[in-house]
Amino acid sequence: MQGTRVDVFEQIFLVFLGLGTLVGIVVVAYTLYNAYKYRDTGEADEGEDLPSVGELPTGGKGGKKLFLSFGISAVIVISLVIWTYGMLLYVEDPGDGGNSAQEDALNVEVTGDSFAWYYEYETGIESTSTLRVPAGERVWVNATSGDVWHAFGIPDQRVKADAIPGEYDETWFQADESEAGQQQEIKCFELCGEYHTSMKGTLQIMDADEFDQWMDEQLTMAFTIEDQNGSRVTEGYELTLESQESDFEGSYTASEFDNGTIEVSDIEQAGEYNVTIEPTDGQFEPVEDQFDMTGEVDETYTLEMNTTESTANESETNDGGSA
Repeated sequence: MQGTRVDVFEQIFLVFLGLGTLVGIVVVAYTLYNAYKYRDTGEADEGEDLPSVGELPTGGKGGKKLFLSFGISAVIVISLVIWTYGMLLYVEDPGDGGNSAQEDALNVEVTGDSFAWYYEYETGIESTSTLRVPAGERVWVNATSGDVWHAFGIPDQRVKADAIPGEYDETWFQADESEAGQQQEIKCFELCGEYHTSMKGTLQIMDADEFDQWMDEQLTMAFTIEDQNGSRVTEGYELTLESQESDFEGSYTASEFDNGTIEVSDIEQAGEYNVTIEPTDGQFEPVEDQFDMTGEVDETYTLEMNTTESTANESETNDGGSA
């Protein structure tokens, strides 16, 4: 069985609807047939054994038909139970073991906190209210709560997961490719407080390429270097960028900047980063900074003049003049 959760539940619904309709038609038709065939016409032959109220009929020859009808019904019911169980197993575990399916999916941690939804992607990128996902790709949700009980739900995707403080509830969904460009509502299905009904979010379904572009933009850092007068600094320093959570480390000299600005786009994991700006000619004071990357970064650093170096240069000039 392959497909989305919507496909699975629609198939279950249509199968039960079709069989229920068929059984209903047969039962009603057979009832009407018997009511007509055995109606009281007042023309019974003398001595004919007619059923009476409160008495069981005897001498009938319908035992085989009754046994056959019960047997067919049992086979249909058991088959439905087995088939439905298999379909629901797929909903619980769409892969060949669960772990592989989750590893191949886009993993998102969802946190409910009165009264909003917060999302953290496996890359460390975070967002609030709007959950962006690629169409046609499986999304694995890990739901929890930061305060009280909530329930994360996307009705259009047939998704619901309990969000309980200190616990995680896993589920998945896959938006159909035909839904690209759509926005669907995210709701809380657990009464959680005064503003429960307003605890809503938006599922933004994007083309796969569009989603990749958005994620690349979120994993981009831009740095601008200025002096104390607000002018761009184009030489005399080296910027080092180091991740505390991955093995990423990059060094960029002033010559790699474009008029004092550089854009770093080869980052694969957000999180805590250390930034160091070291002067190469002693003209400026070194700069050290630390920040938590949860989305696109655009930082401006101001370099202060190295007063010690300036004083030393002035002393050398004065000594030379005196000589």
